[in-house]
Amino acid sequence: MLAAMNMPRVPITLQQAVMRCLRDKLQQANQRLDAQYPEPKITYRQRGTSAGTAWLKEWEIRINPVLLAENGQPFIEEVVPHELAHLLVYRHFGNVAPHGREWQWMMGEILELAPRRTHRFAVASVAGKTFPYTCRCQTHQLTLRRHNRVVRGESEYRCRHCGDILQRQKG
Repeated sequence: MLAAMNMPRVPITLQQAVMRCLRDKLQQANQRLDAQYPEPKITYRQRGTSAGTAWLKEWEIRINPVLLAENGQPFIEEVVPHELAHLLVYRHFGNVAPHGREWQWMMGEILELAPRRTHRFAVASVAGKTFPYTCRCQTHQLTLRRHNRVVRGESEYRCRHCGDILQRQKG
């Protein structure tokens, strides 16, 4: 399936390290919450600059294989518990704010990790092509998807600061 999606293969040693971290943190959470939450499915299908995502209803964590390969153990120790916390919060509290007080509590008190909302890994290797657009106050970088919507006349975008409609930068 990975090859069909043009996704890089994840070395077995990294997959094993991901599973070790997941199982350790899940066991810790189950003990502290006096629960028996099942092991979520792990896939290596996350794309773009996101390190990972938690698919709540599917009970699945999607990992970015490129960022995992580039960052190894620091990635695993930060991203796997972060996404697991989202799943645990969903099962424990229901549908709440993604990085709200329940998630912060789960990260800090239950998983004993700093509740950081975003990762700080270099993303140049996974960042998509952008296109420069300007307004009267600054230059903006639009993603390929947004650029194509402008070209097709489906959308226009405004600067949040000055309110101007963004124009494709010439040259």
